[in-house]
Amino acid sequence: MALRVTFVAAARSSPLLAERFDDDRPLDRAGWDEVLRVTGALLPLAAAELRYCSPTPRSRATGDAIGVSPLVQLALRECDMGRWRGLTLGEAMAREPAAVDAWLADPRTAPHGGESLSAFITRVGGWLDTRPGEDGDRIVAVAEPSVIRAALVHALNAPPSTYWNLDVRPLSTAVVTGRAGRWNLRFEGAAA
Repeated sequence: MALRVTFVAAARSSPLLAERFDDDRPLDRAGWDEVLRVTGALLPLAAAELRYCSPTPRSRATGDAIGVSPLVQLALRECDMGRWRGLTLGEAMAREPAAVDAWLADPRTAPHGGESLSAFITRVGGWLDTRPGEDGDRIVAVAEPSVIRAALVHALNAPPSTYWNLDVRPLSTAVVTGRAGRWNLRFEGAAA
């Protein structure tokens, strides 16, 4: 059974350097403007048989704005950052530099008391691998960039450290096709 899962990164609600761990802020005016600029290009995704989103306000609002009307999936929540919730990376580094270094170096550690990177990737990957559907079904998932990075690491069966090398921009899309245990990353675009 081959499925087509299109991930759409939620619009941003703050400048990149001001992003916070487990940030539940809604879209700001700039985020709404970004969504409105790309709505036409993303509207065809509303024809997907299954439509999901992360539980963040940004993901839900982005999905609704592009016509997807997604169903919230708790498994697509961001990584549980424990006591670093609400902090920027810089703020966490200023408070606990050794702990941040350990977290960045070893995907199995969770010095913040939350979820390790490996556990986060496994959770999101488990969601991807258990999507229902018939051969050829299309699925859309509007999620935070961190969730999409985790899904791509899982889909590619890449080492967890690959997570740090993936750059998922707001409102970008990534497509994986296949089924549990055998996913392919698909690049699409206009024909030359």
